[in-house]
Amino acid sequence: MTLLIFVGVLLGAMMLGLPIAFALLVSSLAMMLLMGGIDPQAVALQMINAADSFALLAIPFFLLAGEAMTAGGLSRRLVDFALALVGHRRGGLGYVAIVTAILLSSLSGSAVADTAALASVLMPMMRGAGYKPARAAGLMASGGIIGPVIPPSIGFIVFGVAGNVSITSLFLAGIAPGLMMGTALAVTWWFVARGEEVAPLPRKTWAETAHALRDGLMALGLPVVIVLGLKFGIFTPTEAGVVAAVYALVVGMFGYRELTFAALPGVLLSAVRTTAAVMFMVAAASVTAYLITLADIPAEVGALLEPFTGSQTELMLAIMLIVIVTGTALDFIPTILILTPVLMPLVREAGVDPVYFGVLFIINCAIGLITPPVGTVLNVASAVGRVPLGTVTRAVVPFLISQVVVLLALVLWPELVMVPLRWLR
Repeated sequence: MTLLIFVGVLLGAMMLGLPIAFALLVSSLAMMLLMGGIDPQAVALQMINAADSFALLAIPFFLLAGEAMTAGGLSRRLVDFALALVGHRRGGLGYVAIVTAILLSSLSGSAVADTAALASVLMPMMRGAGYKPARAAGLMASGGIIGPVIPPSIGFIVFGVAGNVSITSLFLAGIAPGLMMGTALAVTWWFVARGEEVAPLPRKTWAETAHALRDGLMALGLPVVIVLGLKFGIFTPTEAGVVAAVYALVVGMFGYRELTFAALPGVLLSAVRTTAAVMFMVAAASVTAYLITLADIPAEVGALLEPFTGSQTELMLAIMLIVIVTGTALDFIPTILILTPVLMPLVREAGVDPVYFGVLFIINCAIGLITPPVGTVLNVASAVGRVPLGTVTRAVVPFLISQVVVLLALVLWPELVMVPLRWLR
């Protein structure tokens, strides 16, 4: 009964147009009223305690790194490097989008930021070259959701805090699945782009390719620094956020000299606004998670999933189905914060590795970003690329299916996650 009231109030508040963070608070207050009365002091205390986390300090720094990366010219140089590598192939700009998406994912960790950067740079180029705008926007959106999977990942940070799982292990475990997602997109693009009547771009000379590589070396150095620093224990994920932010600012201001002191306040303000929105959502969802625990909803969900607990594969399939359905209605961060405290006790009891579960869970939540009706990344690709949302939604279907196939493969063969993780550890 408590679960039905929570879901009903949450969906009702969202249908009325309330922002998700406020909808979560309203549904939490409804649960609290059902359980014996509203205690404003408990709500405020829970929100403050949730935001007061050292690990969550990584979020503003990674967001700042993403903003500095775009304003400082790092994103554009990654595009130029990808153009030199694969731009001359048939459907080359699509492959450029995929390669750039993987490279951007290793810098910002935000699907929305990566999609906006991709679409703003490549959509005019793809439209001018004759590609179908809706298909191009669908590819951008699908490439953007690799952002929460390849480190650094804001999603892994939030999940690690909510589920008490090693964020460093999550970062390292996300590398191989993220590359698999990119490979699946490339295969899918090869199939769908065969009908595009677009002439390939001229092949770059070795000198031009070498120049693009030299020009992009400072941008390409950031993911190397982060991964090696985490692998060898030089810094924690939170400290990695600081390193990323300082690196992007220094390279943008003094390396490429495109980020000026006059533009710096705008970069900082944009990062602050995004951080405020994310942290308020984290604080609001923490109240929901607290009340879900008090109402013993994890036990109710465990009872529903009990028929599947005899097999880890069947249990993971059932959980992934629940997550993907939830992701169609909720945004990325709320899905993590609401479902993590519900599912983690069941996962641990079944003997599933928490890091392995976390990788699949985040991939699933990322897929929800391109799944209607919410589809945050779809909206970003539509707005930045100036393509109607309905046409982007239809065009994204083949790429969405390819990402679901990757998720299914990871459920059936856990070694695809755990073997690379053991090597990276």
